[in-house]
Amino acid sequence: MEETTEGKILAAAKEVFTRKGFAATRMQEIADVAGINKGLLHYYFRSKNKLFHAVFDEAFGQFALRINEVSAADMPLLEKIEAFVSQYMDTLIANPALPSFVINELNQKGEAFVKDLMSREKKPNLLPLIGQIQMEIQAGRIREVNPFHLVLNMLSMCAFPFIARPLFQGIAQIDDQTYLKLMESRKREVIDFIHNAIKI
Repeated sequence: MEETTEGKILAAAKEVFTRKGFAATRMQEIADVAGINKGLLHYYFRSKNKLFHAVFDEAFGQFALRINEVSAADMPLLEKIEAFVSQYMDTLIANPALPSFVINELNQKGEAFVKDLMSREKKPNLLPLIGQIQMEIQAGRIREVNPFHLVLNMLSMCAFPFIARPLFQGIAQIDDQTYLKLMESRKREVIDFIHNAIKI
């Protein structure tokens, strides 16, 4: 009974956070979607922040697992970049409120937030990917680039559109459905951009 109720709450929270973002979400709406009263919701999660932390923890664990599998995989670099971008974008499309939440936590908690993330059993490890980029440069198979900048470029090109989403939608005057379609097509745009930036 308890696990079922908590599971319903987390599923409802993810759905509402994904649709409305953290700031616009109300606990009453999550309770309504979960089919419970607000008092029971507060019994399990005392605040919206604690509830979002629970949603974030689950999504972060899944993201770390997928990214680490790609980073450590035995595959050519260009294929790995394609898989990396696809996995990262899929995670963001499924959890569009996450980047803004991370930025907010970094602004409020700084290094303490980073230490918490990196102390977890499931945490991203991009060192195998960085090492492979260095080897490809030394072998002369890709342009001489800074591997750290390359990885930062991949991360930021995927994440920034979600952080700036409200502003861009306002400027471009597009609705949520159109924006998510744009993000689906962006996967290929980012992959092609990175490939063209490093190929000889």
